[in-house]
Amino acid sequence: MVDMDEPAVNATLESHQDLNERYAILRVRPDHRPIPAFTPGQFIQLGLQQPAQPRPGEEAPPGPPRMRIAKRTYSIASSPDDRERYEFFLTLVSGGRLTPEIWKIEAGGRCWIDSKALGAFTLDGVPTTKDLVMVATGTGISPYVSMLRTFGGKKRWNRFVLIHGVRYEADLGYRAELEERAKSDASFRYVPLVSREPETWKGLKGRVQTVLEGARLREIAGMELDPASCHVYLCGNPDMVQSVRALLAPKGFDAGTPASPGNVHFEKYW
Repeated sequence: MVDMDEPAVNATLESHQDLNERYAILRVRPDHRPIPAFTPGQFIQLGLQQPAQPRPGEEAPPGPPRMRIAKRTYSIASSPDDRERYEFFLTLVSGGRLTPEIWKIEAGGRCWIDSKALGAFTLDGVPTTKDLVMVATGTGISPYVSMLRTFGGKKRWNRFVLIHGVRYEADLGYRAELEERAKSDASFRYVPLVSREPETWKGLKGRVQTVLEGARLREIAGMELDPASCHVYLCGNPDMVQSVRALLAPKGFDAGTPASPGNVHFEKYW
């Protein structure tokens, strides 16, 4: 959270679509459009105007409370081709300082959004001939949705396999969109997994790691997990990222260095 002398909201919540009590898709329309260009996979700061709390040992000054913008970073799910709004896939963080307040905002409510997207979790530098294995937990699917909406059908990759792990079936954000894309695009495969669903769930169960063990990826998606022809992206729960990196390392997958990136790319967040 950042104190500001004259904080100002600069965007409107265009829509708030609840998937369930924990997940929602938000669309935010900045006042100034077209929105700045960004690269699929990047993130941006979203915020709300809130009263500033006095610092420890400091008394609140008389008069109206000083305001500040409480900020948090979110990956962008929309395509940069949409110059009117940003889309975000959010999870309600119990006890969080910002998301519980965002959950209260209805369509038409005001908020703040940064003027520039940042981040290097993009396809920049990855040859168009490579296979892509994109692994996500929860809202970590957002950057991949942006990539698919922007580059799908444009031969930006050889094959694109999206592995999405969640607790319950209702947590599978963008499921209908991804299933439709898989039907029409032979280069794309959608692999959802659920870890806590009762017997009514007929799809894959367990953690995302199970799809990457042994020959499972070949059986499920028809793709070899080959470091010579494949790049793996990891986004979501930090424990998942650490576990999958350890699983991939003996197979020859390495993150490399900033000067010489490897074939594993990751971004940790909940």
